[in-house]
Amino acid sequence: MSAPVAVVGIGNMGLAMALRLRDGGQPVRVHDIDPERHALAAAAGAVPAASPAAAVAGCAVLIVAVVDAAQTEAVLFGPQGAAAALPLGATVLLCPTIGPADVEGFAARLTQAGLACLDAPMSGGPARARDGSMSLMVAGPDAAWSALQPLLQHLASRLFRIGSRPGDGARTKLVNNLLAATHLAASAEAIALAQRLGLDGAATLAVVNASSGASWIGADRMARALDGDFAPRAHTSLLAKDSALALAMAAQAGVRPPLGVLAAAQFQAALAAGHGGEDDARLLSLLQQQFAAGDQPAAGVPPA
Repeated sequence: MSAPVAVVGIGNMGLAMALRLRDGGQPVRVHDIDPERHALAAAAGAVPAASPAAAVAGCAVLIVAVVDAAQTEAVLFGPQGAAAALPLGATVLLCPTIGPADVEGFAARLTQAGLACLDAPMSGGPARARDGSMSLMVAGPDAAWSALQPLLQHLASRLFRIGSRPGDGARTKLVNNLLAATHLAASAEAIALAQRLGLDGAATLAVVNASSGASWIGADRMARALDGDFAPRAHTSLLAKDSALALAMAAQAGVRPPLGVLAAAQFQAALAAGHGGEDDARLLSLLQQQFAAGDQPAAGVPPA
């Protein structure tokens, strides 16, 4: 498509998507509240804009890749918000992991403004966003889904059509992320236990990765943790937020997932220990500390 695409929120995932589009010959405008992210984007060939409204002028597509519902509200409907500046008929891709009710509310307001909305949370991490192999879970109108196929397929080789109801993408992503949090907490517990038993952590991880205990997130995060590499590819605060959102969603459905509750509590404990800005591989450090102190892992219910 010849019209530029706007990407608002150019953290690890947003910038990777913007550069993926740019590599495909797509003109890209970006905006972020962090000037350092603007500098990174400009150096890579994207065009920074001073506000969400400036970023979307003349764009047929806006990709929102911020962290939470409050930031999404500000991007779309705050001062210099994008919704009032987008051309009629443009499409907004909502990529943050937020609650289904928030997605439904944003979709309704965008529809009233003459804009299409695709609920399109993403998964896979920055490297997969950069090379187009990430996942998108898309819910929304059939017309917007069909019209954006070239762009969606360029962004995500794992493209899932969840349905036409906005909010179902968010529901699917939160189920996935609660499972990811559970896998990661269990992997950290297993490796910390192995070390407590006098086993070599890396050797144990090699066995697990080739055996029935393997999980993608466990293999990825525990390898980094054992190397002492906690540079944030995926901040601990994100899965803490997502697991709490998933439990709130479950509570609305009248259920309380017991394993999810325990995993979410571990992420809250990691926040309390000051690890929110580090990679979520830090869960291994948390379990090591708990076992060394003779503590039982956190079993409380994190705030929804």
